[in-house]
Amino acid sequence: EAVAILRRCRWPGNVRELRNVIERLIIMVPGHVIDAPDLSFLAAPAGVTPEVSIPMVVQPLFDARDAWERSYILDALSTYGGNISKTAGFIGMERSALHRKLKLLGMGEREDGLE
Repeated sequence: EAVAILRRCRWPGNVRELRNVIERLIIMVPGHVIDAPDLSFLAAPAGVTPEVSIPMVVQPLFDARDAWERSYILDALSTYGGNISKTAGFIGMERSALHRKLKLLGMGEREDGLE
């Protein structure tokens, strides 16, 4: 059912947007078994961020914070088409600080195709 939902979605960002959604799901879904309810955020009207119910204590604090930061940065990067400078400006970081954060979170430029 989840695959059918993903196939029905329009992907204006093409493969990059789909990849970001899959990475977000892998990070945020406990047990990495993705079901249809996990994709509820895809059905939200444009400009509306639905509330996602995620159990608060499913991992240690540092891991949860890193997962949230990865998801936040991936969403911001997707919004700005992978442009590091624009993403850094949006989230309020210096470009060099964002590069360091990406490296710290294991989101290096080569494997993620970032500009």
